[in-house]
Amino acid sequence: MNDDLALALALADIADDLSLSRFRATDLIVDTKPDLTPVSEADRAVEQAIRSVLAERRPDDAVLGEEYGTQGAGPRRWVIDPIDGTKNYVRGVPVWSTLIGLMDGDDVIVGVVSAPALGRRWWAARGEGAWASEPHSTEPRRLGVSRVAALADASFSFSDPVGWAERGAADGLQTLLASTWRQRAYGDFWSHMMVAEGVVDIAAEPQLETYDMAALIPIIEEAGGRITAYDGSSALGGGSAVTTNGFLHHGVLELLSGQGPARH
Repeated sequence: MNDDLALALALADIADDLSLSRFRATDLIVDTKPDLTPVSEADRAVEQAIRSVLAERRPDDAVLGEEYGTQGAGPRRWVIDPIDGTKNYVRGVPVWSTLIGLMDGDDVIVGVVSAPALGRRWWAARGEGAWASEPHSTEPRRLGVSRVAALADASFSFSDPVGWAERGAADGLQTLLASTWRQRAYGDFWSHMMVAEGVVDIAAEPQLETYDMAALIPIIEEAGGRITAYDGSSALGGGSAVTTNGFLHHGVLELLSGQGPARH
C-alpha cells in the first residue's frame, strides 16, 4: 500500500471516531449555511481534524474541504467532504460517509469513502485496484463492476429528482426510470459505490461539487467503471456525475443529452 493511501485510510479512522461519537446525539448542534443546507458540529470537527493531521504529515499539499474552503497551493491537493449526506446524518439515517481524495494535477490518485454507520469502507489508489471492507470479514474484497450491457437489464440508482431539469435531463431521468430493470434512490456516495461493487449498473446525480466526487473517481475507475459529467466531460469540471459499468455509458449519456434513445 502506498503512503498516501495509508494516510488517507488513517484519516478515515479519525473521521469515523468523531462522526460516530456524535451520530444520533440528542444535543447535536446543527446550523444552516447560506445555501440553506444543514451543517453539523460533526462536519466541522471532522474537517478540522483531517486538516490538522495533513498540516503535520503533508505540509506542502493543498487542502480543499466543503466547510473551510481551499488552503495552500501546488499540484497535490487533498479534497475532503467531512460528512457526505449531512441531511441523513442529522436525522439519524445511517447513509452518510466521509470522502477523502488526493489529486495530483487534474488526476485523482487516491480515494477513500468511509461509511461507519453502515460498517462499510471503499478505497483505491491508481494502479492498485479498488477494494472494500466487509462487515463480517477481516479481509478486504477487490471490487469489479457488472457486465450488464442492456439498459432493460440494468439497475439504476440516484438521489432524488432535484436538479435534473436544470441539467436539461428531466426527460432523460424519466426514460431511465421507465427503461431500466430496477430503480432505487440509494443516494449520495452509496449509489456510486454500488456501481463499483457490481450490484448497481448506473448511478447519476445532476448537481455535485468537487468534494462530492473526487474520492469516488479512482474507486469507480479502478473497479473497471466509468464516471463523467452528463455531457461526457470530466465529472470534476462538469459539476455532475454519471457512473456506469462502462458497457452502458455511451447509451446513458446519449439519453440524458436528449439526442435520442439509448442504444446500449
